[in-house]
Amino acid sequence: MSEKIILLHQERKSNMLVPSVLEAPVGRVDDALGRPLHDLRISVTDRCNFRCVYCMPKEVFDKDYAYLPHNALLSFEEITRVAAIFVAHGVEKIRLTGGEPLLRKDLERLIAMLAALPTPSGRPLDLTLTTNGSLLARKARALKDAGLNRVTVSLDALDDAIFKRMNDVDFAVADVLRGIDAAHEAGLGPIKINMVVKAGMNDQQILPMARHFKNTPYILRFIEYMDVGASNGWNMAEVIPSSEVVARIHAAMPLVAIDANYTGETASRWRYRDGGGEVGMISSVTQSFCKDCSRARLSTEGQLYTCLFATRGHDLRGLLRDGRSDAQIAGAVSHLWQQRSDRYSDTRTQNTSDTDSSSEPGLKRVEMSYIGG
Repeated sequence: MSEKIILLHQERKSNMLVPSVLEAPVGRVDDALGRPLHDLRISVTDRCNFRCVYCMPKEVFDKDYAYLPHNALLSFEEITRVAAIFVAHGVEKIRLTGGEPLLRKDLERLIAMLAALPTPSGRPLDLTLTTNGSLLARKARALKDAGLNRVTVSLDALDDAIFKRMNDVDFAVADVLRGIDAAHEAGLGPIKINMVVKAGMNDQQILPMARHFKNTPYILRFIEYMDVGASNGWNMAEVIPSSEVVARIHAAMPLVAIDANYTGETASRWRYRDGGGEVGMISSVTQSFCKDCSRARLSTEGQLYTCLFATRGHDLRGLLRDGRSDAQIAGAVSHLWQQRSDRYSDTRTQNTSDTDSSSEPGLKRVEMSYIGG
């Protein structure tokens, strides 16, 4: 892999359109396909202490990689202001991501600020965080005390050698497991464990992972290796379809399909027939869930993305730092969402051998490490 992808910070005029006629948010806004804006994922850092081969491979994200300068990052106050606008538009769930979000200094302060946001319904926000678990054991209690509800932890193998090959920084499985248990003891649940399955690398860990987390309070989810960004060398031959994952587990520990918790849930759900808990399958490659997607993503430097596989963002930071009012920013967000027609996975699933089904051929898709999963 000879080409390096480097995200450079530059000041620019926002490309987001502020409507001339502003309408106050009414608690719901639908896109062009009738999908409501319900979830906001906020990346709080582009840095990570892992070098996972499917996300931030060392060949690209090496010691010379240029991360965003501090002044390019949204401040906690800016993030909270944006979050409040999205909540007014109907967002009920906010997930903090990265990079590795626990690397962001004083993250607990941001969580407390977000947890205090009022919602149109009067219900508290569902405030969650995705982490690699490396710092979770020492931070779990403080995160809960600040107002975090739940965590999702990435863990791609139980075998130390395989896991270290996946994270590429020699981090041990036992340390992640300690973080998971600390989060459970702190009340950050239900805890979900995400395993990205890559053929020939960790697919032999499907059954050991399922056995380990069966009969525990934790929900294990298997994620198909996705073609996010341009740095992970994605190849369809390395995808293990979720249907095969289900078949492998079912042959050893019978499963029964169960209904989704809510419209737009990314994972299909299965329970063990003997009552030993549940597993989930996130099948973005082979079984698209675009039709119910209700998620917007905010990058570390304030770029708004309407699809995980987008090729370009929309500059919210420019509006924030150009002195625009909340009403103007809310109008820009509403206008953008109402024009949204993204359905990349639908298009790609129609031909899963096509690695560039973008509506803008030739443009690179945004890196997962830049906007979170």
